[in-house]
Amino acid sequence: MEGFGLIGSVIIGALAGWIAEKMMGARHGLLLNIVLGIVGALVGNFLAQALLQTTFPGIVGQLATGAVGACLLIALGRGLRR
Repeated sequence: MEGFGLIGSVIIGALAGWIAEKMMGARHGLLLNIVLGIVGALVGNFLAQALLQTTFPGIVGQLATGAVGACLLIALGRGLRR
């Protein structure tokens, strides 16, 4: 999450993780939501750049990218646990 600073990244990461948690029917705490949102944004941005040759700038773009990436991470975690 380039250009948002530490506090902005934590807030956007928390929101993205919370959205992913609700979409996937998972139950996590605030800290894991923040981590999932931030790492999800990194994964989502990487995949968008690799597959679509674009990124989604701005708060809304990073929030959406983080939520989608966090959903992928939750699904991956569920698949590895089984």
